[in-house]
Amino acid sequence: MTAPAQLSIDIVSDVVCPWCAIGFKQLERAIGLMQGKIDIGVRWHPFQLAPYLDEHGQNIGDYGRERYGATPEQSAANRTRIQSAGAPLGLEFNYSSDSRIYNTRKAHRLLAWAGETGGQTALKLALFRAYFTDQLNISDDEVLLNVVETAGLDRAAAEAALTDPRYEDQVAQEIHHWDMQNITGVPAFIINGKYMIPGAQDAETFVRIFEKVLEKEAA
Repeated sequence: MTAPAQLSIDIVSDVVCPWCAIGFKQLERAIGLMQGKIDIGVRWHPFQLAPYLDEHGQNIGDYGRERYGATPEQSAANRTRIQSAGAPLGLEFNYSSDSRIYNTRKAHRLLAWAGETGGQTALKLALFRAYFTDQLNISDDEVLLNVVETAGLDRAAAEAALTDPRYEDQVAQEIHHWDMQNITGVPAFIINGKYMIPGAQDAETFVRIFEKVLEKEAA
């Protein structure tokens, strides 16, 4: 039996980006469709949609109006579209007109920390659930530490990481790096450090791209 091909995927994303959650679920489906042909190693990298917000965040409708010029009706339609896209993938987006978007800098520090122990994906998915499903303020320290525990990680170590300048430096450096790579929107999936897939593609598109990458890598 042929061993699965080893592929690395760097995912540039933000915790408050719904299409990042949807894109990852589609990626998981694609890996299943490949039926053991590939073995994927995932590494998450930071991007901030709203780095200027304080710990209280901003109403999501106001954010949509200020950033995209969206009317209340357009914002509501976009939330419905996201909910419809997520439901078949097992994602529950409990948006309402009172939902808020938050600064995710602290969350990214914890993701950098979790990346050292192999718990990064578990923490990322737990953060997605906390924000999108439970509608929690993920810029709040107590909320973040509770999410860490939900992900099966060490709360005390995470609390120390929140104030460790190493992780703030790492996040700043990574954000700068991906900005220099012209990543201006998320999600972005980079395969083997060479092939970039922008946006939340469907599983079948991921499969086609993986097959092309495998052909190129074998050539």
